[in-house]
Amino acid sequence: METPRSHEVTGLLQAWSAGDEEALQKLTPLVYRDLHRAARHYMAGERTGHTLQATALINEVYLRLIDARRMDWQNRAHFFAVCAQLMRRILTDFARSRRYHKRGGGAAHIPLNEALVVGSQPDSDLVVLDDALRRLSLVDERKSRVVELRFFGGLDVKETAAVLKVSNETVMRDWRLAKVWLLRDLSGTKQHGS
Repeated sequence: METPRSHEVTGLLQAWSAGDEEALQKLTPLVYRDLHRAARHYMAGERTGHTLQATALINEVYLRLIDARRMDWQNRAHFFAVCAQLMRRILTDFARSRRYHKRGGGAAHIPLNEALVVGSQPDSDLVVLDDALRRLSLVDERKSRVVELRFFGGLDVKETAAVLKVSNETVMRDWRLAKVWLLRDLSGTKQHGS
């Protein structure tokens, strides 16, 4: 069940979809803090002095959302799921661009611990993680989405379950299995890519 704030966000999203530009102005302050939290969550793993900051990431998400304003928003959770996808694309494109302009590749292995934290070479690691998530989506789309929503979107288990329309237990099971799958896949990448 949606909280009053979630209900308000959902209403504003639907009004925005219907062409109400004023709804976007009202929506922005309601979702900004949560988007900034998600962006900070990811950016915490980046090196100090990283050229892309959390605020810039959110601004880029907003720019892309404005282009997609005619989307049929279902609710707050759907909005944050789309934002998680956009953050993943933006960050991965940024990392690929930086890797391309640097020494031409040679992506490193991502250390994957219980929290699924990106390691000390975030740009390369992010590209490797994105590639692994693409491979996982070919095997199990939902598990890939769980990782995307939780890691890139900063959604908790309950929010992820709402977006995917599954139970909290299913999200937790998918999260655990996805981490094992990714660890195995990334270990194979390192062995074959070394």
